[in-house]
Amino acid sequence: MGVRVNKAHGTGNDFVVFTDRDGSLDVPPETVAAVCDRHLGLGGDGLIRAVRSRDLEEGRRLLERHPDAEWFMDYRNADGSVAQMCGNGVRVFVDHLVREGLVTLPRGARLRIGTRAGVRTVARTSGGYAVDMGPWSFTRGELARERGSDCVVTAAGLTVPRPGVSIGMGNPHTVVVLSEGEKLDTLDLHTAPAVDPVPVDGTNVEFVVPLEHDDTDLGRLEMRVHERGVGETHSCGTGACAAAAATRFWGGPQSPDRWFVQVPGGVLSVTFVPAPDGTEHVVLAGPVRVVATAELV
Repeated sequence: MGVRVNKAHGTGNDFVVFTDRDGSLDVPPETVAAVCDRHLGLGGDGLIRAVRSRDLEEGRRLLERHPDAEWFMDYRNADGSVAQMCGNGVRVFVDHLVREGLVTLPRGARLRIGTRAGVRTVARTSGGYAVDMGPWSFTRGELARERGSDCVVTAAGLTVPRPGVSIGMGNPHTVVVLSEGEKLDTLDLHTAPAVDPVPVDGTNVEFVVPLEHDDTDLGRLEMRVHERGVGETHSCGTGACAAAAATRFWGGPQSPDRWFVQVPGGVLSVTFVPAPDGTEHVVLAGPVRVVATAELV
């Protein structure tokens, strides 16, 4: 009780975010679920606690290798389960730090933050924030590269089960491209799609439709997503990265490095850039909007 929180969203992916200045606040799963309940609480796809890395075990481990990652994003799904990463949540988290005067981040400057998926670097842009989400990968490696898919997905509204590909973005994703004639709006994502083989830690499932246009230097796609521990959301940042990575792979070596991903809550920018270690990183960019400030009672 008495904790001041902000309600904010990144392209419709909404969160309740607050600061725990000394790491003393206990946030059990039932509290997270109660706060995120859209009828009995404030409502949100998840809850974000801003805590100094030194005050959290995961954060202290990161500080040993990354002493500049002062703040840690403690993110929970709406059902109270712990999540490794949230791309839209990272932008909301950093915007919260800036608005609360906890960090200074002028336009063009960069900030490193701790997450359960490792350290992420965030830059402030004219339209919001851009996050280096780190490298993407095929969860099942060569199987996906050879076949273009590694699982089968069934969902309400699909005429037949569809092949999917498993992508790692610090958290698990399964991407399904819809065939000609199938439409995103015919899907019923109130229940979780079934993925075979079943992922050990669950998975977010993205359904994508590539969009035709004349600019060969830019890819465009439309996406809907069912997030584990939440349900269907208006947007998913890591899901947009995974969807672009899969669609780019399916498109072949001539596919562009920059993509616009249309989600129900807006548009996200996804850019693939080579890293010094030989991996390919994904940069996610998009807006943040704070809609309310409240005090829990």
